Amino acid sequence: MSDQTIIRFENVTKQYDDDPPVLNQVSFEIERGKFYTLLGPSGCGKTTILRLIAGFIEPSQGKIYMNGKLVNNVPANRRQVNTVFQDYALFPHLNVFENVAFGLRIKKMKNDLVQKKVKEALRFVNLEGYENREIREMSGGQRQRVAIARAIVNEPEVILLDEPLSALDLKLRTEMQYELRELQRRLGITFIFVTHDQEEALAMSDEIFVLNKGKIEQSGTPTDIYDEPINRFVADFIGESNIVKGKMIHDYLVEFAGKQFECVDQGLNPNEAVEIVIRPEDLEITTPEKGKLQVKVDTQLFRGVHYEISCYDQDGNEWLVHSTKKATVGDEIGLFFDPEAIHVMRPGETEEEFDKRLEAYEEVGHEK
Repeated sequence: MSDQTIIRFENVTKQYDDDPPVLNQVSFEIERGKFYTLLGPSGCGKTTILRLIAGFIEPSQGKIYMNGKLVNNVPANRRQVNTVFQDYALFPHLNVFENVAFGLRIKKMKNDLVQKKVKEALRFVNLEGYENREIREMSGGQRQRVAIARAIVNEPEVILLDEPLSALDLKLRTEMQYELRELQRRLGITFIFVTHDQEEALAMSDEIFVLNKGKIEQSGTPTDIYDEPINRFVADFIGESNIVKGKMIHDYLVEFAGKQFECVDQGLNPNEAVEIVIRPEDLEITTPEKGKLQVKVDTQLFRGVHYEISCYDQDGNEWLVHSTKKATVGDEIGLFFDPEAIHVMRPGETEEEFDKRLEAYEEVGHEK
């Protein structure tokens, strides 16, 4: 465990009655001062992790540590954690100042200190001068900033955000993504953000945990997860992917769509069945003669910044292409891609299995 670790889950399971576990043997570490995102489809266990950290529920099995201390039975009001809920949970009968001051008043803090802390918190979220504004007079983005000010005024070590942007329109949502990220950097507080929006997670996070059916499928930086998905679920869930069956001939050489291609992957068995991932934006349209693959254009849609082109090769594999070049439906075209664009996956492999395989391969390579 690193000195920077603030939260640690150790084989945590959460189960209600005889239902299947909502979380199943989940382990991870959260470090200070980073922006983490819990990403996954509805019902995967994201909000359950948030509620366990906050102390709203207790684990059925496993251990939760904060700053090295076991907190399984520590109540929510004794944890240095604050939560920003999806609906912000603001008090409509109180103005902005009193909403932010509410927690401090509960603690019976002296009024001059309350005044100082609330003004400081509102300055952090760019709401100076809004102290007397009624909540009903605030926009969605302003209400979110009030909720965040109410969270940071208590000086927590961790702020939990449960899909706080989901009710906003697209333009405001994008603006608030930048604001939240910048706010986290200014404060230096650990943020743990829950969303099912992949683009949101990629744009905002230092690290992402991708969850599915109560387990963490993969964790890492946005670049790691996008460029090196561990399995089909992650590749499908994070962005758009072309996934086809293939065979690993040997290190740095893979076969798919009836041809062999150089790649950058290693550590799999010779002639092992694998899955190939190539992102749509990594496919370049060219002439059939110059293409590594020859395909026939089936459909084309204009998406504003690029064309979305669906093609099929001679083996019946569908290839999705994102390109600024326009194609013609029915034409045969070539698709060119670099070896780095090919990502090779072992079907059904978990992150733990992947790490062990990589370690074993590196040890053998080192011995050689």
